[in-house]
Amino acid sequence: MSSVVRGARARARIEVTAAIKEEARRQLASDGAAKLSLRAVARELGMVSSALYRYFPSRDDLLTALIIDAYDSLGEAAEAAHAAADAAPVERWVTVGEAVRGWALAHPQEYALIYGSPVPGYSAPQTTVPAAARVGLLLIGIVRDAHRSHALEVPLLTDELVPEAVRLAADLAPDLPPGAVTALVAAWAQLYGLVGFELFGQFNRVVEEREPFFRHAVTRLAQGVGLR
Repeated sequence: MSSVVRGARARARIEVTAAIKEEARRQLASDGAAKLSLRAVARELGMVSSALYRYFPSRDDLLTALIIDAYDSLGEAAEAAHAAADAAPVERWVTVGEAVRGWALAHPQEYALIYGSPVPGYSAPQTTVPAAARVGLLLIGIVRDAHRSHALEVPLLTDELVPEAVRLAADLAPDLPPGAVTALVAAWAQLYGLVGFELFGQFNRVVEEREPFFRHAVTRLAQGVGLR
């Protein structure tokens, strides 16, 4: 087989894969992840289901591809914003948070796929972890830089939390104090809680000025981690 033919087939596969994902995203927006169906995707694309299975052997394989794409898109947005941010640790942290919020508001269905209700019968494989970790690694990097430059006030721990804090630090960032890692994990969860409350309507008739409210809240999260 000539390189020209192989190249044409590779390009065709890329195009078909992209079309399958795009139709799947459309179905996510209209019906939700739980109702995603390979047969329905194939029908809308004018394909026989057996042909689609050559690209994605199961619904879970297609979901995994969509999840990785969403995490990578979010990660790229956060990384780009961080690269252009002011050098001060708090400002870097807030910039990443605002990038997460901006991406979520622009991609609500993809955000719901990765941070909304679990899809019945689906368990994300380990292959999703590197993409899912991108924002968290940015936040860890900000705290690490602050610690190295003596600009981190390490939060105190209660005695009962010390064993878990030590375990978290060993797993996530062995070069950081356990108190900082524990506060970081809590702030990471609260960041997505803030975004989810806004995106899914829990702030309706409660918070009107969403942008300044979010910036204030994320700044307080940075301070809670010990950034000064």
